[in-house]
Amino acid sequence: MCVFAPAAAGWCALAAAGGAAVVCGLVLRRADCAGSRAALALVVFAAMAAVSITVLTAGPARDSAASWDGRVVEATGEVTSSASVGRDGRLWMEVQLTGIGSPGSVQAASAPVRIGIDPADGFDLGAAVRVTGEAAATDPGERSALVVFASSASVEAPASGVFAVAADVRGAFIERSSRLPEPGAGLLPGLAVGDTRAVSTELGDDMRTSGLSHLTAVSGANCAIVVGAAFWFAALCGAGRATRVVAAAVVLAGFVVLVTPEPSVIRAAVMAGVAMLSLLLGRPSAGTGMLALSAVGILIADPWLASTPGFALSVAASGALIMLSPSLTRGLARWMPQPLALAIAVPTAAQLVCGSVIALFAEQQSLVGLVANLLAAPAAPIATIIGLLACLTAPVSVVADLLAASAWLPAAWIAETATLTAGLPFAQIVMEPGIASAVLVAVVSGAIGVVLVDGVRRGKVVRGVASGILAIVLALGGAHVALNGPLASATNPEAWSVAACDVGQGDALVIRSEGRIALIDTGPAPEPVAACLRTLGVDRIDLLVLTHFDLDHVGGAEAVRGRVDTVLHGPTGESGDETMLQRLAEGGAKVTSAAAGLHGELGAASWQVLWPQRGSAAFPPGNDQSVVLEVGGGGVPRSLFLGDLSAEAQRMLSRTAHIRGSFAVVKVAHHGSADQDAELYVDLHPIVALFSAGVDNDYGHPRAETLASLAATGARVLRTDQQGRLLVGLVDGVLQLWTEKQPP
Repeated sequence: MCVFAPAAAGWCALAAAGGAAVVCGLVLRRADCAGSRAALALVVFAAMAAVSITVLTAGPARDSAASWDGRVVEATGEVTSSASVGRDGRLWMEVQLTGIGSPGSVQAASAPVRIGIDPADGFDLGAAVRVTGEAAATDPGERSALVVFASSASVEAPASGVFAVAADVRGAFIERSSRLPEPGAGLLPGLAVGDTRAVSTELGDDMRTSGLSHLTAVSGANCAIVVGAAFWFAALCGAGRATRVVAAAVVLAGFVVLVTPEPSVIRAAVMAGVAMLSLLLGRPSAGTGMLALSAVGILIADPWLASTPGFALSVAASGALIMLSPSLTRGLARWMPQPLALAIAVPTAAQLVCGSVIALFAEQQSLVGLVANLLAAPAAPIATIIGLLACLTAPVSVVADLLAASAWLPAAWIAETATLTAGLPFAQIVMEPGIASAVLVAVVSGAIGVVLVDGVRRGKVVRGVASGILAIVLALGGAHVALNGPLASATNPEAWSVAACDVGQGDALVIRSEGRIALIDTGPAPEPVAACLRTLGVDRIDLLVLTHFDLDHVGGAEAVRGRVDTVLHGPTGESGDETMLQRLAEGGAKVTSAAAGLHGELGAASWQVLWPQRGSAAFPPGNDQSVVLEVGGGGVPRSLFLGDLSAEAQRMLSRTAHIRGSFAVVKVAHHGSADQDAELYVDLHPIVALFSAGVDNDYGHPRAETLASLAATGARVLRTDQQGRLLVGLVDGVLQLWTEKQPP
């Protein structure tokens, strides 16, 4: 409440003080008042007050930093986190401000901010930096009060002391790892020291799909491996239990310093340390209280962690390790040897408990996570420990090289496991993130837990209900697999020739003539467009048209890489655009820049590009330079696909393309935004107007005025946000329409 509504922090502090006073009054007045309950209430009120005071204290500085929203600023500060490459190609890191202001006029300040810089300007933890760029305030609940998109960045003072030593050691290890072959070279620094900059986008996606992403950065799993290894080694040396615990704590502290003691690493270390020590000491019941105390302590120190999925997942996974995995182990041991039961129980417990948390914010749920984690489990500790030793022995190059090469093999195993499992059919399912999905996943996970756990007081009724839930889920899942796999094409009418895929807020349109396939744009992500193509029975794409390079039009391109013969694309604007085209070319596609006048055939149909004009500088690369394609003949109704053109570009298209006659199908520009030229649609006189938009999207697409404008032309309006996948075809010369859902 305090971080999402900071104005409530003062009231929360007063409520906590009032509640504590009431409890104290009851204790003084009533001798029979239960002491333990009163003490618990006082602890809760004290934690409430502490969190509220932390937020109140930080509020003025955060508000001052946020006041620079939308302005160009110059900021100084100290780097407090490791760096990671974002989807925009920038290197992102956390900085604690020491000053901010207009360029050349920096005033003292103190607030957490997030900066995005050029990858060539990487900074180490503890370095004092100066950046200049455009600032944007963050949403309530985010730990950083401000985001700065840096146009220039420099180091005022390099990291010193232990941070400098750790940075040098990490840098030497990363450079040594880079000399090893792929797969494994880029993943090894992430496994050993939490540096993920060398992990490719493709491998990162595969790790997320396979449920192994917790291994690519410093997480509770890495910390648990370090704690367990230190405890085991101390025991091997004959140390007593107290000495083993101290040794494990010291080693964990050193590991945190080595991999950068940023908030997420400290949080993971605390959670993993508590969970592992409670198990190693043989007192899992005590671990529950230790976990609760640690979580509260961390939130008092940094209340903004309450809004981060990582913190919730750390607490949930640690709780599962402490409280659920022993029962799961006993339950599974009924059917398998004890060591195997333990190996399966640990990732299963984490998966069951964390699944509902993931469903709150992620669109995908991994169905291969358990298998992938079981396959990767033997390799993860080996890669982490040997990689750490290679890092620490950097001064002795021969030893470090030998250890790095030894750690490469398990790292390569994990990378291959991620790639292979992510490539399995139905490796993940797409779910709308939110409360409903979280509840559904929680119910299914709970049913699995009831069936597997041994010794729980539940009775036959509860077990029967759980078994019934699982039977229903398996039946529905089997039907889904069949209808989206072997029977996918059987669910579609034979006569379709134009399809608008439901890929959310984005475009992905398929054209078919005599078995030849064209795909116009790929939507914002790979899985939705892959699912649509699978449902349509499309395996190979003869022509891929990338109208322009906005994420909602090209984000799913990886789903078709290696399956495309020819690529037509609009003007490129950034280096990432060229990289995408290069990857498609490496997959066997012939890449061609599209311009007005270019034409060709698709089966018995013909196509031609009407826009953009070759060499035109009237518009920058982007929406207004979208490729506009006309397709018709060979069973395809005359169709026009307008990309994301604005009204001004549409008017110029009308003047230059000299479009004549009416169109059976028109894909309305820019998802039905308000920026449309009504006269163009009157001239096109479409029979069917296709709108490709996401459900309840933030832009309000399609806009009411655009819908009314198209309806006024007499067009039949079809919307993917309301009707799902849309199909259009010709049957005996008559236009036929099919929709996945009934419109509201």
